[in-house]
Amino acid sequence: MKKTHIFGIVVVAMAIGIIVSTAGDASTYVTFSEAFALAENGNENKVHVIGELQKDGSNNVVGVKYNPGLDPNFLAFTLVDDNKEAHEVVCYQPPASMTDFEKSEKVVVIGRVIKGQFVASEILMKCPSKYEENTLKVSEVR
Repeated sequence: MKKTHIFGIVVVAMAIGIIVSTAGDASTYVTFSEAFALAENGNENKVHVIGELQKDGSNNVVGVKYNPGLDPNFLAFTLVDDNKEAHEVVCYQPPASMTDFEKSEKVVVIGRVIKGQFVASEILMKCPSKYEENTLKVSEVR
């Protein structure tokens, strides 16, 4: 065999190894009931749960427990998933901006159920004001 053929085989083998190793870390989108069922069955893989922060009748966010003076690395909040099921989520790496967090339209938490509690390792937010385009109305001139 030529050296180029051997080199090509090694590159292909490395690519296959990388794909297989990253596919094992891929997590899925589930609801809270599915996340808790997976944990009961012994599945310890991370999952994504999409939801909204719990709000009161005046559309104010409720259920957020964050006191940076006491513990800046602890955040607990109530998230309502797409099935309207509410659960408390605990995160030990709060987002940089709590103002943006509380204004977010949708929240995706990435984590797993540990001892009956959803523990998020990462929080992704969709803030509507950041992504809406300003549109101008143009009237037709004749």
